Amino acid sequence: MLFWDQHKTITCYYEALTRSVCNQYGLTQMEYDILMFLYNNPQYNTAADIVKVRKSTKSHVSTSLKLLEDKGFVEKKQSENNKKHIKVTLSASAQEIVQSGLNVQKEFAENMFRGLTEEEIAMCKSVFGKICNNAENGLKNK
Repeated sequence: MLFWDQHKTITCYYEALTRSVCNQYGLTQMEYDILMFLYNNPQYNTAADIVKVRKSTKSHVSTSLKLLEDKGFVEKKQSENNKKHIKVTLSASAQEIVQSGLNVQKEFAENMFRGLTEEEIAMCKSVFGKICNNAENGLKNK
């Protein structure tokens, strides 16, 4: 099961790369991750979406969203039809952070796939997608 232990190395490397952005803008890793998630996945724009898709805890997401709102990086808007549905969007002041984050994500991807052919990259993504689907199905069955 060494693979499952080694995957943490990838996460640790990503967090090491993002640390400079977090430090520059006074963000926690969770706050940074939420900003980038909202940018990269605009269709998932509620706290419940973030919890479900990212497999984060409700309390961490709630706390981080409140801090991001206080810092002016996200805006919350209540639905007129459903008072419980609150859409979260990035504010204009988050754009500089997002741009820095996109640069880090690009560097990360380039470094992770260095030396791999386009075919190997496609195969990697396909296999990883299947592994994630299997894990998702396993969670549903528990």
